[in-house]
Amino acid sequence: MPIILDGSGLTIEKLVAIARHHEPVELHPDAVARIAACRAMLDRKIAAHEIMYGINTGIGEFSEIVLTDEQVSEFQKYLIYNHAAGIGDPAPIEYVRGAMAGRINVHAHGNSGCRPEITQTLVALLNAGVTPVVCQKGSVGASGDLAPMSQVALLMMGEGEAWYKGERLPSRVAMERAGIPIPGLQARDGLATINGSNLLTAMSAIHLYDMNRLLKQAEIACAMSLEALLANLKPYDTRLHEIRGFSGAVRSAKAIRTCIEGSDLQTGKIKTKVQDAYSMRSTPQVIGAAHDAIAYARAQVEIELNGVGDNPIFLPESNLTLTGANFQGTPVALPMDMAGAALTMVCVLSERRLNRLLNPALSVGLPAFLTKGAGMFSGLMLSQYTADSLIVEQRILSAPASIQSIPAAADQEDFVSMGMNTAIKNRQIIENACGVLGIEFIAAAQALDFRDFTPGAGCLAAKNVVRKHVEHLDTDRPLYPDHTSMMEVVRSCEILDAVETAVGSLE
Repeated sequence: MPIILDGSGLTIEKLVAIARHHEPVELHPDAVARIAACRAMLDRKIAAHEIMYGINTGIGEFSEIVLTDEQVSEFQKYLIYNHAAGIGDPAPIEYVRGAMAGRINVHAHGNSGCRPEITQTLVALLNAGVTPVVCQKGSVGASGDLAPMSQVALLMMGEGEAWYKGERLPSRVAMERAGIPIPGLQARDGLATINGSNLLTAMSAIHLYDMNRLLKQAEIACAMSLEALLANLKPYDTRLHEIRGFSGAVRSAKAIRTCIEGSDLQTGKIKTKVQDAYSMRSTPQVIGAAHDAIAYARAQVEIELNGVGDNPIFLPESNLTLTGANFQGTPVALPMDMAGAALTMVCVLSERRLNRLLNPALSVGLPAFLTKGAGMFSGLMLSQYTADSLIVEQRILSAPASIQSIPAAADQEDFVSMGMNTAIKNRQIIENACGVLGIEFIAAAQALDFRDFTPGAGCLAAKNVVRKHVEHLDTDRPLYPDHTSMMEVVRSCEILDAVETAVGSLE
């Protein structure tokens, strides 16, 4: 069944299904009617020579310059040419598809003023798998993602490039092969395609989806490390966290406890400390805080996915045009800066548990660096170095972009969100998180090999997946294949799938 886009109800999961898994989309008939009604109102205003920003005026610093009737018809083409000013490598296809879906959902409200043919062309492109080639960099996240979205708009004129069936082609060729007519651009059509923060929002939605799954894997890795370190399990009693009141901590404690359920550690026969170090007993509070941060970011992103991010806004029921700044990316950029910092924080905590697994002064009887041949062999000593290097990079990337505004356009655009920078750096934070958690999984599995007891069902399921990809380290060997393999395993969520199959959802 296609995913219906009607201006509301576009969740992060639906956007990921469209962007990553190529689920088909359909524009709701009511949305088509709203788009047509709005366009009819706009055409009347154009015929009456009502002054409207970006339609019969210039844009930015040139907004006070009124265009002639002849210029109005040509202006959209030059607007797109001028704004297709990005740089560098193409953005991943899933990001661009997500941005297109988000833009369709904006149009579906019937407040953007474009012709229905523009929105329907975006729908056709998604369903045919024709994806514009879009430079990742160039947007400042205000007035929308103008540079990247202009590369999407080029296809409306049969210009630019597109991916189609694995090939990078001139867009006209790709659209001809897919049987998609080129609609051309008339008044307002170009600006209505680009004037929103759709790419950074789509990236953020995909990142939040992945971050949630990474936090669940952080809880699984934590549970394995806790078992290997003979942890006192009282800090993971959900009643402790319910008394304080943070929902993320309750969720995290429950997930960790679920993974450990059935462990010999729960019987009381294994001696544990009265209190463990913060990196162990604070995990529900820390990962829980990350859950809460991501929940807030999710709420903001889903508001944006279902709102009218555009300028100007047209209200057909009031015969009114409103000029404002609904393209501003700050409502998404600010919480996503926090989400990236939250994931970095979780990785810092993971590395501290890794340290306890490797350090014989802290590991409750485990061999130094998890090797039986200390001195001759160094075991997982260098794995910590690798994790540390990734975390330092994450810390650098966790500096907020949303405070980094640089004025542009002769100070007409004198505060911008820099939300695209937030989205770009969050992608790397996620990549590094896969590496850090992968290394903790390797160490926790190695440590459990040295313990003579039955771990929890969730921990055992996770350990079995690790052992599918990484053998026990008996004698030293190059570790980079193990690190890289486990990074990919974490990215694929194979461990999460196995654990949730064994013990149920960790949500």
